[in-house]
Amino acid sequence: MNYLYDFYQALLTPKQSSYMALYYLDDYSLGEIAEEYDVSRQAVYDNIKRTEAMLEEYEEKLLLFEKFQKRSELILKMKELMDNGENNYDLNEMIAELEKLD
Repeated sequence: MNYLYDFYQALLTPKQSSYMALYYLDDYSLGEIAEEYDVSRQAVYDNIKRTEAMLEEYEEKLLLFEKFQKRSELILKMKELMDNGENNYDLNEMIAELEKLD
């Protein structure tokens, strides 16, 4: 959820972003967030659950995190191939895969 928040936080309202940051990044409890915003614990819980669903829906449609993971894996493999002195054909194939991701 932290990665999804990192990728899509700009699409959230300030309130959603604040609740998610406090809950996931700052490790606040639902009760602590509720006290901070003078709302019920249930209201905080509902907001966080709705926001989680939104983030997952954004990822299903935009695939930013999935593409990031694939790019990271390919870059790591490319570095390993370069360190092992592998041929340019393998590296060119991986570069082509990276270009397809964007």
